[in-house]
Amino acid sequence: MGSARRPRILFVAEAITLAQVVRLVTLARGLSPARYEVVFASAPFDPVAFAGTDLAPLPLVTVDRKNVLRKIERGERIYEKDVLTKYVEAELELFERVEPDLVVGDFRLSLAVSARRAGIPHASLINAYFSPHAERDGFPLPDHPIVSLLGAKRAAEYFPRALPLVFAHFVAPLDAVRKRYGLPPSGGLLEALSAGDFTLFPDVPELCPTRELPASHRYLGHVPWEPPVALPAWLPEREGRRPLVYVTLGSSGRLSALDSVLRVLGELDIDVLLATAGRFELEHPPANVRVERFVPGGLVARRASFVVTNGGASTSYQALAEGTPVLGVPSNLDQYLAMTAIEKASAGRLVRAGEATPAAIRSAVSELFTSPALKAGALRVARAFARTSCHERFQGVLDEVFAPQKEQSA
Repeated sequence: MGSARRPRILFVAEAITLAQVVRLVTLARGLSPARYEVVFASAPFDPVAFAGTDLAPLPLVTVDRKNVLRKIERGERIYEKDVLTKYVEAELELFERVEPDLVVGDFRLSLAVSARRAGIPHASLINAYFSPHAERDGFPLPDHPIVSLLGAKRAAEYFPRALPLVFAHFVAPLDAVRKRYGLPPSGGLLEALSAGDFTLFPDVPELCPTRELPASHRYLGHVPWEPPVALPAWLPEREGRRPLVYVTLGSSGRLSALDSVLRVLGELDIDVLLATAGRFELEHPPANVRVERFVPGGLVARRASFVVTNGGASTSYQALAEGTPVLGVPSNLDQYLAMTAIEKASAGRLVRAGEATPAAIRSAVSELFTSPALKAGALRVARAFARTSCHERFQGVLDEVFAPQKEQSA
C-alpha cells in the first residue's frame, strides 16, 4: 500500500437477510472518509439498507435469497461446491479491480479462501453464539421438517447424535473448495463460519459468553441499524393511551406464525404496530393493528411493552438495546441460538415457530406484560450494550491491521 492514499476497505455482504447487509453498512458508515476509502459489494437488495449513505454497492455473485430461505426452512444445505467455486472466482476478480487493503465480510464463507489466496487481510463478522469457543449446553433444535414428523421432544433426543453428521454435511463443499485452492480443511462448520484473520462478534460477552478466545477474535458490541424513516404519524398521537406492542418477523422469519401472534394480540386492549419489511401485504388486520413497511425500530421498541421478533439478533438486539424484552418466534438455527441466549439472560421468551399456537403465544404474551424479571433482564442487556461502541472496537481492529503497513511506509 502506497503512503499517498488512504487504506481501502472492501465490505462484502452475503445478501440473504437484511442483517447481513446492514451490519456492514453500519460499520462502513461509521468510518472517517478522511482516513479510509470504503467500497461495498453486494447482490441487489432493498434500497432501504443503503438509504442515508453514499454507498453504491458493486454487483456481487450471490445465490438467490428466496431459494436459500426455502432451503433453510427445509433444513437443506445452502451452498454446493460449484456455487462456492463461482464465489471465490468472482471475489478474486473483484479484488483485482478494487485492490482492497482489507476485506470485511458477513456470512460470506468463501472469503476465507479468496482473501487468503489473494494475500489480503480478512475480517469476518459472525455472532458469538456460532463461535467454536461459545459457552453452551448444547445446540437448540431448529424447525426441521423431521420435527413435524417426530415431534419436538422425540426429535430433540436424536438431534445431538445427528449434529456432527449434519455439520460435516454442511461444511463439506467448502472444504472441497479449500482443497482445490491448496488450503487445509476448515476444521468444522463453526470454524468455517468464524474463519478470518480477525473474527468480529456483533455481541457482548454478558449475553453471548465465550471461553479461551484467540487474540484475533473480538467482541464489537451491538451493531445498531434502523431505516432512516419517520415514526408513523399516528404513534405519537396514541402514545400513553394504552400499551404498544411492536411486531416484525424481519426478512427471514416464518410468516406462518404471524396468524397466531396477531390473533392473540388482536384480542387485547392494546395498540399493535406490525412492520412487514416489504415481504407481504395484510388485507384484513385486526382493528388494533397498524401495518407499516419499515419503521425506525429502536424508537418504536423504546415505546413498546415488548417486541415480537423472529428471534434473530437483528431486531431482538434492537429491542434489548432499548431495555425492551422480546417474544422470539424462531425457526432456523441462527434464530434459535440468539433467542436461547436471550432467554438465558431472562430478557425474553421463546415460542417455537412450529408450535406457535394461539395458546402458546397467549401464555408468553401474558408473561411479557406482567413479569418484572423480564423487564429487568432486558435492562441489564441494554446496559451491557451501552458500555461498548462497535465503532470504537472496529477502529481498534483497523489500527492493528494498518499499523504494520504504516511502519513499512515510514
